[in-house]
Amino acid sequence: MNASDPVDLAEVAKAKALQHDVEVNEKHPELHDDMAIEPAPVTSIPTDGEDETLDKIYPTDEELQTLRRISGNLHWTIFTVAFVELCERFSYYGTTAVFVNYIQRPLPPGSTTGALPPGMDDGVPGALGMGQRASTGLTLFNQFWSYLMPLAGAYIADQYWGRFRTILSAIACSFVGHIFLIISATPKVIASSGGSIACFCIGLIVMGVGTGGFKSNISPLIAEQYRDDKPYVKTLASGERVIVDPAATVARIYMYFYLMINIGSLAGQLSMVYAERYIGFWLSFLLPTIMFCFCPLVLFACRKKYRLSPPTGSTYSQAFRLWGLALQGRWSMNPIRLFKTTPAQYQDWNHVKPSTLGANKPAWMTFDDAWVDEVYRGLKACKVFLWYPLYWLAYNQMLNNLTSQAATMTLNGVPNDVINNFNPFALIIFIPIFDRLVYPGLRRMGFNFTPIKRITAGFALAGAGMIVAAVTQYYIYKTGDCGKDANRCLEEFNKQSPISVWVQVLTYVLGGISEILASVTSLEYAYTKAPRNMRSLVQAVSLFMNAISAALGQALVSLSADPLLEWNYAITAILAYVGCVGFWLCNRKIDAEEDKLNMLPESNFEGRGQADDVEAKK
Repeated sequence: MNASDPVDLAEVAKAKALQHDVEVNEKHPELHDDMAIEPAPVTSIPTDGEDETLDKIYPTDEELQTLRRISGNLHWTIFTVAFVELCERFSYYGTTAVFVNYIQRPLPPGSTTGALPPGMDDGVPGALGMGQRASTGLTLFNQFWSYLMPLAGAYIADQYWGRFRTILSAIACSFVGHIFLIISATPKVIASSGGSIACFCIGLIVMGVGTGGFKSNISPLIAEQYRDDKPYVKTLASGERVIVDPAATVARIYMYFYLMINIGSLAGQLSMVYAERYIGFWLSFLLPTIMFCFCPLVLFACRKKYRLSPPTGSTYSQAFRLWGLALQGRWSMNPIRLFKTTPAQYQDWNHVKPSTLGANKPAWMTFDDAWVDEVYRGLKACKVFLWYPLYWLAYNQMLNNLTSQAATMTLNGVPNDVINNFNPFALIIFIPIFDRLVYPGLRRMGFNFTPIKRITAGFALAGAGMIVAAVTQYYIYKTGDCGKDANRCLEEFNKQSPISVWVQVLTYVLGGISEILASVTSLEYAYTKAPRNMRSLVQAVSLFMNAISAALGQALVSLSADPLLEWNYAITAILAYVGCVGFWLCNRKIDAEEDKLNMLPESNFEGRGQADDVEAKK
């Protein structure tokens, strides 16, 4: 919008005045000084990350369609949160990287720690010897549990503790889980398979609770450090007028957030598989725990610099009441009738806005019209996530079955669980390429590669990766000495297929690129479409799709053994493409509304929390 839009300017001025009224500033002197109301024109707003003040000119509808979009500057606190995520992912993936061998394979001859004895270069480390189905089942349970718990973490953060306090509590919980895993792998405990598996399972459960509380809140925390909520026009040094787009900035933040995730993942996985191979599983669990200790140290050191949102109390109950009110007169247990025969007047929630209901509005309706639009937009985002379980089915193969597949191929001294590191390695390479070349290039060409389009492409690439895995498994069976008993051939005769394990690289690279398009975009979409006081919840719903996928994966566990592994990968590929087509058909209308959804007026409703962000307390 520009100076010729007096109505829009008035709305902005009103919103700012409500958020920073004199009473709030008097009661809460800890609020940021730079957020206080000044008698300057409403378009004179400090630009995040810059020293000078710019007169922000908001784009017209025509400019939204014609001007090139760029991302804004990133504040340094964003990178500290990203480093915390790096440390947490180092600890998580460094630990889980050895789960398959720890559970599936038996102790090597003469080993008390699971490490390989000298001269056994093509052997595989192990501990419990419970088989591939058990390892697949337990790793899927870990996935399910770790991605179910974000719902609880989001509820606690949004309602009671706030994100920062919840993250610190989750870190403490995860630390206890790490300790149990270390105990389970000590030589005295590992000698007793019953005691070892008991400690291991307790560690999984406790660490999963902490992981859930951390994951649902760290993603919104990093994006909240960028303060511009609306796009504005900027003139570059070259004279070109461009739009500084918050959506593009948040997308960039999450690109580099995901980059740090995968640097941590790569470093953790690479180092721990060699620790398990040459020292033992206890070291593979100890080193990630040490790295994990950096998380609370960095957060505590920067606590006064973060932009934090307070807990908002009753917003969840009000959101669900609002949803129930919107469904009155159209609810049906038949989903086809519910979503296909909805009257036109119920296609949006204008009929349940406070201004529409007037004197008839319920007593609990203490929010404004803008919050109704935000909740409706957040619900649309949750609808987008419903197809993700089919995507995560393909991704989860990299965490269990593909590691087992690698063990049946020619290794030439390479640990079977090191090849999956090509997934984070591909992400580390391709994330900067997409950020600096692919996405800007598409914008210069005039192609708006919207989140919905990106996610659709991500589904397609995930399916392609599973096709490669199915073909690889076919040739493992065809070329191996034992035919379709490849794992028995390895365990009883120490013989493997002549196919090199490096063939798997293509599957991991395709999976990595698909993550850039689908997984990174889901983080961005959850943040940009959620109401400000429900961002942890919508992020948790996005993560919960991984838990549903893990539960669906349990139905395929019977295929996770010879001679059915070809079908396992083929069915997963088919489901990924079903998800690709279904996702696009169901969400193409939302894709056309992308700019409209991003430009909704911001609500002033904060629940019981303060009217603005506050600094972290000591």
